[in-house]
Amino acid sequence: MQSAMFLAVQHDCVPMDKSAGNSPKVEEKREKMKRTLLKDWKTRLSYFLQNSSTPGKPKTGKKSKQQTFIKPSPEEALLWAEAFDELLASKYGLAAFRAFLKSEFCEENIEFWLACEDFKKTKSPQKLSSKARKIYTDFIEKEAPKEINIDFQTKTLIAQNIQEATSGCFTTAQKRVYSLMENNSYPRFLESEFYQDLCKKPQITTEPHAT
Repeated sequence: MQSAMFLAVQHDCVPMDKSAGNSPKVEEKREKMKRTLLKDWKTRLSYFLQNSSTPGKPKTGKKSKQQTFIKPSPEEALLWAEAFDELLASKYGLAAFRAFLKSEFCEENIEFWLACEDFKKTKSPQKLSSKARKIYTDFIEKEAPKEINIDFQTKTLIAQNIQEATSGCFTTAQKRVYSLMENNSYPRFLESEFYQDLCKKPQITTEPHAT
């Protein structure tokens, strides 16, 4: 089922082409696919609400291998809409955005961007070279397991650059992927039900006074 849904979603996380047909059967099939994707997305994101503690009250107890995220306040969540960098700078926001991209079957974009961020911080020439080769085999080369959608010219340039790796090997590709996420997935994340719920302030209910 997941592979079938993957084929139905474009590689760049761009919505499906509406020119495919307008017959009732096609519309029904498209609506069913939409509901399936939405259900899968909600499943992937729900653990954030279940495993996150409230602001200012970190969880205590035995350490767990699974990272715990502190659920942001509505005010903090609203900051994510001001700029894409605000979202990426938040640990909870970044984790939620990654889960959202997984629901759209394009998590390779954020994974590549994060790999590039780590790569740029590498000081050792030996580690720089080995990391460059891994990023290339994971994300760049043809039929890579997490192949990103960049043009052939950029791929060729990267293949040449990693022969003598520098911190700027993937700069062009990283900018391309950042732009894809900022212009495509980020706006849809902000419109998502999950994000809208985070921005809602809890309603304070008052009980009527007894007379």
